[in-house]
Amino acid sequence: MKNIKISFLFALLLTQVGVFAQTAKQVRIINNFDNDWSFIQQDVPGAEKTDFDVSKWRKLNVPHDWSIEGTYDKTNLTARGGGYLPSGIGWYRKVFKLDESLAAKKVTIEFDGVMANSEVWINGFHLGKRPYGYISFHYDLSKHLHFGNGKTNVIAVKADNTVQPASRYYTGAGIYRHVRLVATDLVHLVDWGVFITTPDATAQKAMVKVETSVSNESGKAAQVMLETSVVDENGKVIKTTQARQNIEANKSAKIAQNIVVANPKLWNLETPALYKTFTKVIVGGKVIDDQINVFGIRSFHFDAATGFWLNGKNFKLKGACLHHDGGAVGAAVPLSVWEFRLNRLKEAGVNAIRTAHNPVAPEFLDLCDRMGFLVMDETFDTWTSAKNNGEKGYNRFWKEWWEQDTKDMVLRDRNHPSIVIYSVGNEIHDDLNSPEGFKKYKDQQDLIHLLDPSRPVTMALFRPANSKVYTNGFAETMDVVGQNYRENELVALHNQKPNLKVIGTENTHVIQQYLALRDNPFMAGQFLWTGFDYLGEADWPQITNGQGLFDRIGSWKQQSLQRQSWWFDQPVVHIVRKEDNAGAGDWINNWTPTDFDTYDDAKVAVYSNCDDVELFLNGKSLGSKPKPADDSPRLWDVTFEKGSIKAIGKNKGKEVATEELKTAGAPAKIILSVDKNKIGNHWDEVAFVMAKVYDEQGNICPNADHLIKFTISGPAVIDALDNGNIASHEMYKAQQRHAYRGVVMANIKGSGVGNIEIKATADGLEGGSIKLMVEK
Repeated sequence: MKNIKISFLFALLLTQVGVFAQTAKQVRIINNFDNDWSFIQQDVPGAEKTDFDVSKWRKLNVPHDWSIEGTYDKTNLTARGGGYLPSGIGWYRKVFKLDESLAAKKVTIEFDGVMANSEVWINGFHLGKRPYGYISFHYDLSKHLHFGNGKTNVIAVKADNTVQPASRYYTGAGIYRHVRLVATDLVHLVDWGVFITTPDATAQKAMVKVETSVSNESGKAAQVMLETSVVDENGKVIKTTQARQNIEANKSAKIAQNIVVANPKLWNLETPALYKTFTKVIVGGKVIDDQINVFGIRSFHFDAATGFWLNGKNFKLKGACLHHDGGAVGAAVPLSVWEFRLNRLKEAGVNAIRTAHNPVAPEFLDLCDRMGFLVMDETFDTWTSAKNNGEKGYNRFWKEWWEQDTKDMVLRDRNHPSIVIYSVGNEIHDDLNSPEGFKKYKDQQDLIHLLDPSRPVTMALFRPANSKVYTNGFAETMDVVGQNYRENELVALHNQKPNLKVIGTENTHVIQQYLALRDNPFMAGQFLWTGFDYLGEADWPQITNGQGLFDRIGSWKQQSLQRQSWWFDQPVVHIVRKEDNAGAGDWINNWTPTDFDTYDDAKVAVYSNCDDVELFLNGKSLGSKPKPADDSPRLWDVTFEKGSIKAIGKNKGKEVATEELKTAGAPAKIILSVDKNKIGNHWDEVAFVMAKVYDEQGNICPNADHLIKFTISGPAVIDALDNGNIASHEMYKAQQRHAYRGVVMANIKGSGVGNIEIKATADGLEGGSIKLMVEK
């Protein structure tokens, strides 16, 4: 989170709830504005007025998604797209005080995202409306505030999601991302006004180009000294440069500075080194504004013949699409959830993320920067034409808002080294075989090139044979041609027009699509649909789309096990079998049938990147098989026996990987495990406790569906429970949940500092417990 990362330079003075003031050490003041809101989930006329009575409203902190707290119902207006969760209107209000010293400052409120059709008031004054729930935005509060002498201010926010169906996938509802209050001098750095590029970057030398926009909102001209320092990951100042600029009253200026860095650490996937710029605005020898921006030094390009290059290295973008929900937490996603998910994707060999199909929270991109993921940053799912199951979505607002929303996304995101390409649309239904369609795309592409000339622009084309975009000249206008599915069409396009750069923007898990990437050097990459199961876009009684590499709680699935054998660099071997007899059902990763009496003909597949794989049933070899040329799985017909099935992978005759599955007995006990032993007492920090049902011998019981009850002692709360079942209608905000495939996951958050203990029990099973520590 931006304000946490810069706290070592800009300490936040929190003298009391809702109060912040300037001290001698502070210049730009950035205050976390997440806490102490009042909320009501209904429309209340007059709630924007300062004297409105909110004594009966709920007290909470944001980020907050009230839709995920609701109950699943087939009659909910969100319907298939929104996952059958509630919609409507929610109001938020917050009372705060401002020190008299801030009266001469510019005070701004920054929202990372409000879902949706948000309206904001300060002290009864209407600041504006933003329909797009995914966009970050801010308002200048300065002219409408009260300062000092115990005076209070009231911020009111209305989020309106009544018009449905508004999306083809789950959106959430409310102030679901972070909020900040920022105070600056009247001569200040423009919001998102520092733009950093590295046009020349090698291991020997890099040119860091910094363009900085400074605004003078005072009543007189200002002689500004702009000082920019490049700081390495250890906090050492590498080089500082200064530039002078006279800025007239109520005018802005853009100042360009170039800084040479010798022997830089290049940002890449293996060692994603990050630098910072520390920018100061100095007037009359005094620092009056300052800001830190994170960036990476790297070079990249897309090539028509050879695909993608980063720092002179040619490799494939092995990508996954991600929607913005975090499963049980809905749209209000703590950073720990994304870290958990990105780590899981990295284990499957994924190195790139497509933000499908909207701007993401800024801290998500920070995380991609730190973890070494490449990113396709996407703007919209629709332009003016509606889509099924989301007919009343952003298509109603695109004409009026696309330019502002695109501008805000690009300006906010353009310093992230992880971002290597922008996408301006997903499967757009507007007519692209017309001058109007050409213009819509070109206007967006031109705007992005103006704001950020350092990156190419694409879009996820939809059924190009029908839209004629491969024959009418549209594809030639694109920086990189992106297409969803139908890989053979994209390959054929490039073979006909080899000067075009191409990338798969959305792809399934089948081997034909994998081979289209593997066997064609010109294919820059592909993005699988999807990295994780996501809420919505499912038909009742299902409430989650189940096409992910992983389910909502990160459990491995057939497609992720197979993808790891294709994309992971280390030796891999995984066993799957058909769930039902004689090849029926899904592929699953266990050796415990649901019905032993009717299961005898087991179809077994082994996913592996090893040269040879030998399969054993209860210690008896069933033969060894070499790796097929197309990397397809190795198949066996096995007469089922209780016990053990084991696969051993070998390279050059040496055992390098193994997996063994055992038949589980009767469920006997719950064992808890956790991904970390300590968590901080912060909204974005979560510990993930897995409660798994085992038999007496320690084998997980994949068919167990016991109702598992959780209790917690100490300064922490159970934030959510989930089991990954795409048809479960159980509440996430609960203390109990049925196991699915023998597992329930609990999200644990700190509520103080100290030791905590989580216990899990179920009828007929021995309970389990685990201890954690919550730190400051």
